[in-house]
Amino acid sequence: MQDSTITINVKLDPDKVPSQISWKASGSTADEEQKAKAMMISFWDGSEKTALRIDLWTKEMMVDEMADFFYQTFMTMADSYNRATHNEEMVTDIKNFARTFYNKFREQQLKDQKAS
Repeated sequence: MQDSTITINVKLDPDKVPSQISWKASGSTADEEQKAKAMMISFWDGSEKTALRIDLWTKEMMVDEMADFFYQTFMTMADSYNRATHNEEMVTDIKNFARTFYNKFREQQLKDQKAS
């Protein structure tokens, strides 16, 4: 059996707000640490039947980037759920929710721009 290691480095400002996030994975094709403006990591605790999460983002993460990040995360979660369960109906529901979420965000942005 082979081990793989993922290393995440988070630099904090004096107020303990993330100012930089970078990561590196063993066995990756990337030689250098990869930078990120945000991250979401989930672990499943089978004994407690709960999800444990780490959600972090830097001050540079813009609101429109956060909406894109969430939309893409919802879509990839749907794909993962599909690979695990083959439940097409639920996958379609998740993807429809993701599209509705993103479209509502874009509508709100347009409304806010017109109001400015």
